Amino acid sequence: MENELIMLITHCELELLQRNYQQVYSQWIKDEWSNLLQWATLNDYTTFDSDIANRYCKAIYGQNKLKDMEKFDKIIHRALRMLLSYQKEGDFEYRAPADIKLFIGQLGSQMETYLHQLRMSGLLTEGTLAIKRRYLQSFNTYLEEHRIALDDFNTDVLMNFYLNKNYSSISISNINPIIKSFLSWGYKNGLTAKDCSVFIMTNSYRKQRKLPTTYTEKEIKNMLVATDRNSPIGKRDYLILLLASEYGLRSSDIINFNFDQIDWDKNIITINQQKTGITVTYPLLSSVGNAIIDYLKHGRPHSTIPQIIIAHGSPNKGKKVSHGVITSAVIKSMKAANIKNWKKKKHGPHSLRHSLAVNLLKNNVSLPIISTILGHQNTESTTAYMSVDTNRLKLCCIPIPPLKTKIFDGV
Repeated sequence: MENELIMLITHCELELLQRNYQQVYSQWIKDEWSNLLQWATLNDYTTFDSDIANRYCKAIYGQNKLKDMEKFDKIIHRALRMLLSYQKEGDFEYRAPADIKLFIGQLGSQMETYLHQLRMSGLLTEGTLAIKRRYLQSFNTYLEEHRIALDDFNTDVLMNFYLNKNYSSISISNINPIIKSFLSWGYKNGLTAKDCSVFIMTNSYRKQRKLPTTYTEKEIKNMLVATDRNSPIGKRDYLILLLASEYGLRSSDIINFNFDQIDWDKNIITINQQKTGITVTYPLLSSVGNAIIDYLKHGRPHSTIPQIIIAHGSPNKGKKVSHGVITSAVIKSMKAANIKNWKKKKHGPHSLRHSLAVNLLKNNVSLPIISTILGHQNTESTTAYMSVDTNRLKLCCIPIPPLKTKIFDGV
């Protein structure tokens, strides 16, 4: 039985490779193992067992036991269960084998070409490409199994495809533009004699928006004050919090924040957003500039990579941090600041992005400016934050005129 955590993870990573798990899924699992290892290193744990797994879940995610993680996050639960089962049995516990799907037939080859061109354009992230691939593989399989040529595609074929796959309204709203885009590309590249994309109508489905989780300006200030800036990791966490709360940067942009994005002469920071590809320029705030300098001089381990925020613990010391490190920094600050009910709310870096938008709105900053700060492609994405500004919403109330009826006499 392998108790040494580093060796256990090494064996399990090799097992992932040998089993041919999908690359995206494997990376999710390995990222979580990396998060676990960093936490264990900080807390002087070198071995691993179910007790340590439970401590990790409670410390990082606020879940009392590992079994609670399945409802909280299935990927994290699966990653930890893999380690425990391999440690006990020398194999991952039984789970349906990884579903490795390939494109089939001539149509499949054309879809591969389409996705390759999208990847080469550099406009889409690997995550977005993975979603397109999954849906197009499903579409490819259906057409091949039913021997339907692309030129024979019409509304009936589309509806039968959806019925066959039993897609929900949400799934249909996701797949419609993917298939439409491929069909349009196929017509432009001579794969079909007619533009079959016209058979896919604009989807009218609208997902119900949930109220974004936000924290007040005072709560965020308390989080920054409560962060221990005397240690190297504390200096790193403080910088993470500033980037998330002052600029509203997403986790991916904090991870990839590098030296070339800072212009010290002009006092600006330029971020090319990973998610949207939109470039946003911010003033280099003194608080952020000082935090960067403090971290570089007194906290950051030696490293040759261009990213400023890096891992401190072995075996990833000096490498890019994972999303879990960013989330952990925010959670630690909330716990240290005794933020009320943080466990019952969303408490990752994105909640600080939401908070920035709402707090700007409460300070009478206009939607177009907030949209620019957040790097939204249009102001429609920003209007979701209006629902949280209750003071503004109260101004929209229409007074009810007095009613004089037999039922409401003079009310």
